[in-house]
Amino acid sequence: MNTTGRGIIASLCVVLLTSTLAVARADTRVVVHEESEHDYVLDHRYDHDHYYPPRGYVVHAVPPAPYLVHWRGTPYYLHDGAWYRPYHDHFIVVTPPVGLFVPTLPRFYTTVWIGGAPLYYADDVYYAWRPAQHGYVVVDPPPADAVVSTVPTNDDLYIYPKDGQSPEQEATDRYECHRWASDQTGFDPTKPEGGVGQNQVIEKRTDYHRAMATCLDGRGYAVS
Repeated sequence: MNTTGRGIIASLCVVLLTSTLAVARADTRVVVHEESEHDYVLDHRYDHDHYYPPRGYVVHAVPPAPYLVHWRGTPYYLHDGAWYRPYHDHFIVVTPPVGLFVPTLPRFYTTVWIGGAPLYYADDVYYAWRPAQHGYVVVDPPPADAVVSTVPTNDDLYIYPKDGQSPEQEATDRYECHRWASDQTGFDPTKPEGGVGQNQVIEKRTDYHRAMATCLDGRGYAVS
């Protein structure tokens, strides 16, 4: 083959390689959406019934007036219960990392109760109140076998605020008493069998209820 033929073949190879790379880039390009509720997904869990953009949804810009928080050097933006973080030159909807702190809950949330301790739910994310920090942190979802209720419960305890405590104050008191009772007795009703041996469940649950009642009574609640 002469030199001219080799040159033509080499040129064709370059063109084919360039075309292949162009197709590969097109196949892996970021799909950017215009913000539209038509693409949103309805969250039915716990009768929450609110629409959110799906995970992996990429937009040109974060919706107006988000709440900004930094986690290990990465900015996260909270808007109407959905979390965004930078993605190339755009923003992508993500699940926030466990431990992320926010001073206030999303505008729409559902309170759920696990063993007397409240969690706050929105868009497949669970938040717990942290009194010492005066805010909320993202926490792990409850275990698959945990009993979750949307009404205030504490196993078989009935708790009534005698001093007209607000719902937020009651949630704080329940949480702090739950933590104290768990620390005192070693029994945690949010865990399978309370996190104790099967032969200890009945005794430890009784101890836990007694500790909860003592703590809540001291904070102005009638417990029966």
